Amino acid sequence: MSPTLSRSQEETIALGRAFAASLQPGDVVALYGSLGSGKTRFVSGVCEGLGARMHATSPTFTLINEYPAPFGTVVHVDLYRIKSRSELAELGIEEYFSEECICLIEWAEAVTEMLPHRHYEVRLSLGEDDASRLIEIREPERKPV
Repeated sequence: MSPTLSRSQEETIALGRAFAASLQPGDVVALYGSLGSGKTRFVSGVCEGLGARMHATSPTFTLINEYPAPFGTVVHVDLYRIKSRSELAELGIEEYFSEECICLIEWAEAVTEMLPHRHYEVRLSLGEDDASRLIEIREPERKPV
């Protein structure tokens, strides 16, 4: 999919809300992008679109936030502060790769080898001005029927 231009934080949130309609329990979304590229804003929109009953904030210090939703749980992971494989192993992220959760992982570079084969990739990058962002969503590979 070609990148979509977001011209504001509100548009980034709206894109996340629209993307949420394609998600199902068990899905994992890996988010990539530099600091300030809009990952948390996008996740806020996804959470709204999924009917999460809490305002999504970046779990930079807690690392993992769980939000109740009508289907189960939205899990928001922020791996920015993870510096070692042992810290990553202690988190037990794989436990969230289940049919009761939709898992949204910021700074997914830290867990590339742990991600399930079938996962979404969302790549966010800074646009030409301070408010704009480019957002590219790659759907998971589908198994041939």
